[in-house]
Amino acid sequence: MSNCKHQHEDGQTHQLDVEGVCVSYRKNRVLEDISFSTRCGNCLALVGPNGAGKSTLLKAIAGLVKRSHGSIRWSGEDNMKCRGGEFAYLPQFEEVSWDFPITVRGVVEMGRYPQLGPWRKFGEQDSAAVNSALEMMEMDGELANRQINELSGGQKQRVFIARAVAQQAHVLLLDEPFTGLDRNHMANLARLLRMLAGENRLVIASHHDLNSAHEIFDEALLLNRTMIAQGPCASTLTEENLDRTFSKDN
Repeated sequence: MSNCKHQHEDGQTHQLDVEGVCVSYRKNRVLEDISFSTRCGNCLALVGPNGAGKSTLLKAIAGLVKRSHGSIRWSGEDNMKCRGGEFAYLPQFEEVSWDFPITVRGVVEMGRYPQLGPWRKFGEQDSAAVNSALEMMEMDGELANRQINELSGGQKQRVFIARAVAQQAHVLLLDEPFTGLDRNHMANLARLLRMLAGENRLVIASHHDLNSAHEIFDEALLLNRTMIAQGPCASTLTEENLDRTFSKDN
């Protein structure tokens, strides 16, 4: 699996710094003055009510939506200037066309496109990265040739995470990855995300199940258009902070 494993030089740490970020859709301010820092090796949960801006924040970090104010820096560099493979954004289930005729392997191979550029052909190194990612996410063997519309919910999540691993992304941005999964699939996906964080990737995911957040994530960021609190789950997911986050008056 060495082709996909995210490694650092001794003592090297990559940090994500979000400072004063505001995002507006037309005249509607969706995010207001968001500031926080986190680093590779962490699993960070975004927690907040529907419409709080969690998806928008993930897309802003990935560079998919423009911010009207503030800065987002990864390892000291503006996120919009980072190389294409640094960030991998995984949308919610309903945003994906699951009827598109493509195999699991075909989806994962798409993760190599940012590495190829306009001229380089798909080669042995790319195939090795795809195979390693499929194996890591337990989607190899017969599953690799299955059409994506034949997959279970948990398998669908794993194939898109495998694409991010093949991409060699350092930051994985997941929008409600546990929605619709049963307990066994949730536990399996949580294990895989913890494994990726253990390889010094940064995992950021919107999450609504407060009962499982402590088991999956190191940190939580409470959000309701503006940031309420951020830090270790034990000291952040408090009754007081959650009341402030989910208050209608916020």
